[in-house]
Amino acid sequence: MTVSLDQLRRCHVAVDLGAARTRVYIKGLGLVVDEPSAAAVNTRTGSLIAVGALAEQMTGRTPDYIRVVRPVSGGTVVDIEMAQRMLRQLLGEKLRRQLRRRPRLRAAACTPHDSDPLAQRAAVETLVGLGARRVELVDTLIAAAVGCGLPVEQPTATMIMVCGAATTQIAVLSLGSIVTAVRIPIGGDAIDHAVIQHLRHYHELMLPSHSVRPLQLALSGNGLTAHGPAVTEIHGRDVATGLARSVEVDTAAVQQAIHRPLTTVLDGLGKVLRDCPPDLVADLADCGIMMVGGSALLPGLDQMLRDATGMPVHIAERPDVCSVLGLGAMLDGKIRPMVLAPLAC
Repeated sequence: MTVSLDQLRRCHVAVDLGAARTRVYIKGLGLVVDEPSAAAVNTRTGSLIAVGALAEQMTGRTPDYIRVVRPVSGGTVVDIEMAQRMLRQLLGEKLRRQLRRRPRLRAAACTPHDSDPLAQRAAVETLVGLGARRVELVDTLIAAAVGCGLPVEQPTATMIMVCGAATTQIAVLSLGSIVTAVRIPIGGDAIDHAVIQHLRHYHELMLPSHSVRPLQLALSGNGLTAHGPAVTEIHGRDVATGLARSVEVDTAAVQQAIHRPLTTVLDGLGKVLRDCPPDLVADLADCGIMMVGGSALLPGLDQMLRDATGMPVHIAERPDVCSVLGLGAMLDGKIRPMVLAPLAC
């Protein structure tokens, strides 16, 4: 693999700092943190009020002197100090005390594919501020492929699609390396925004995405599939009067609004297949596409990809935690790369 597995096996903790959720895996303990990447701050004193799920519940419901911030955007740390404070609180005193006992604490972190050096430096600085002496960076695509059980170390093609909150990453892997990949700035947040704009424009209804998951309401049941409900009732606030109001929304119109941002994802998928060698594309016709990430659970998205590509599409068993579980498998030494010994002349 392109990352040094020997170095990763020496790491003690793995961190996946996502735009939506932060996950921490500790060697010997497993997944210990799985919380929203949010923190509530008192702007008058600078003190931290809440982190994780409680901070996310405060979004849009706080007085002026309390601000809910997200230190991670698109898989990149945009506020290093706040990310460190958030991680300290999420870990808790007991886990921090265990990590401090390590004489030379090593950490591993996921980074988005093709991330720039500044983004990589921000991830390293965040973990160094928590006491790590050395930080190993692993491409999210490779970590997610390992976490969902794909044979990434074999000389066969495997295709992975990481559907995140802010970005979608697609790659073809072989022999533990990325053959071709693309990162698209479209994710679950863009899909939510498309639904919100549709409701505001056609029904004059405001539905804040940070307080309600509009996608889950609009697509109750199997809304994106042909057998879904024809009409869905949605509650929100009237744009003109500000009063609470309920409207019945045509599910087909919501499907159309959602498909617009998803066409960009299909274009990126086509680009990856065009850049992929023909022999690997032949392998993909059999094994298909593996979807991971929280947005992979969007109803009907897998069928949409099947119709567009003609290939099998699978959703991982635990799509939201595949990346951090892949890092954990590398830390535990469960991945053995294929060793290619040099031939004697």
